Parts: sequence; C-alpha cells; structure tokens
Amino acid sequence: MAAMATSATVAGLGAAPLSRPSRKLVLSSGFIRSQAPGKNPLSQKLASGGRFTCFERNWLRRDFNVIGFGLIGWIAPSSIPAINGNSLTGLFFDSIGKELAHFPTGPALSSPFWLWMITWHLGLFLALTFGQIGFQGRKENYF
Repeated sequence: MAAMATSATVAGLGAAPLSRPSRKLVLSSGFIRSQAPGKNPLSQKLASGGRFTCFERNWLRRDFNVIGFGLIGWIAPSSIPAINGNSLTGLFFDSIGKELAHFPTGPALSSPFWLWMITWHLGLFLALTFGQIGFQGRKENYF
C-alpha cells in the first residue's frame, strides 16, 4: 500500500501533477482589470500639489445664500400657529424666557424647553441640509 502511494502522482486541477511546476493560468473577465502593471496613485502628481486626497479641497462648498434662505425657510413655517394656537418658534422662545427667569439653575429634565429645543433645531438642520442639497444640485445641473 505504501509503495503504491509513493509511485502514483497526485494530480491537481487540469490533470497536472503537483510536483511539477505548472503554467500560470490567466483568466480574463470584464469585471477584472488587465494584468498590466498600474501606476501607484499615491505617487502621481495630482491637482492638490502631489498629495493624495479622497475629497475635493472645498468639499463643504459653503455658501451664505444657503444659510440665509435655509434660516428664513425654517423660521417662516415654524412661526405658523399650528400647536394649540401657538407656533413652534413662539413656544421655543417662550420656554427660553421661562428658563432664563431662574437663570443660575438650568432647565429640569421634565421641562418642555428640551422638547421645543430639539424639535426646532432638528427642523432647522433638516432645512439647511435639504437647502444645501438643492442649491448645490441646481448649481451642478443635477436637476
């Protein structure tokens, strides 16, 4: 049995024995790049002075029009008296005044100030975010 195992060759894929060096099998696909050696993207001279960056230098694209229109675009609808005859902005500013009345101590956790503050700022940040998306999208001709 041992003599039989030593004299037989073990064949791998393609019926080539494992003991002999086999030719490299080259497969090509539309999903894989060619086997040509590529350049190192870190060593190329780039527009940012030779440094490799993942984002543009001005990735935020800060524009004061977005801040102005976004703030107006949030204050206007949040000032509509829709909550028992009061507006969200009015309730928030009123709760600020009530909390400042006892200034050295902060607002309690059960104070309605926290609800109005979180709701008002969440709406503001959503208005600013969607304003930035819309303004930059219009500028870059996405829509």
